[in-house]
Amino acid sequence: MSAVHGTTPTTTFDFHDRVAIVTGSAGGIGQAYAEALAAAGASVVVADIDAAGAEAVAAAIRSSGGSARAVAVDVADPDSARAMAQAAVDEFGGIDYLVNNAAIFGGMKLDLLLTVDWEYLNRFLSVNMLGALNCVRVCWPHMVARGGGAIVNQSSTAAYLYAGFYGLAKAGVNSITQQLAHELGGDNIRTNAIAPGPTDTEASRTVVPASFMEPILAGLALKRMGQTSDLVGMCLFLLSDEASWITGHVFNVDGGQVVRP
Repeated sequence: MSAVHGTTPTTTFDFHDRVAIVTGSAGGIGQAYAEALAAAGASVVVADIDAAGAEAVAAAIRSSGGSARAVAVDVADPDSARAMAQAAVDEFGGIDYLVNNAAIFGGMKLDLLLTVDWEYLNRFLSVNMLGALNCVRVCWPHMVARGGGAIVNQSSTAAYLYAGFYGLAKAGVNSITQQLAHELGGDNIRTNAIAPGPTDTEASRTVVPASFMEPILAGLALKRMGQTSDLVGMCLFLLSDEASWITGHVFNVDGGQVVRP
């Protein structure tokens, strides 16, 4: 595969006759994932709590010749997630891939674990951590019916740094990824995660002030902000048959922010 910085990567991946759900795909990284999967031939469910935004992304995919359906979903709500999975089956005949990207990030409160409002914390964790598990639980039987599949969870380098309850949630995503790899491996379903470093999205620009971001970027091995296009190649690879013996891993795509053994 090859990629040009700042553009949608050109890949050799072929996802024709495959069905993918991408949560949190009305914008940002999730939108880039959905568009790349559609460009590689997959039928894509653009799932987001922002119904209008999801429809705009799905419509753009269709206008470019791709196959997409928008579905409104609250990933923390089991009934809503179940309806999302059923919509994929009804529209496209099944589910092969699930990308758990949905999260509360844009507009996120900045607070300490010791003082953050308890109700807010519970809602935050139910979306940013348990939302991934919730979506797997409703999609898994449909993936089994297709003979297997692949899941990519969206983590973050925040899981390895001091990042308050955001880091806590992403550390939980890492653990969920590793546990599900074992629970689902016998069903020929692989489960991995991507941990992006600082990535230029509208949401990140609203959460992290430039004065905070500058020293973060200075500490990277590659001294620039990541782009959404930097992440899609890893997502497509992990979903593809090229990664058929890879499961239970968290892959940093972070410009060298965090080095782990």
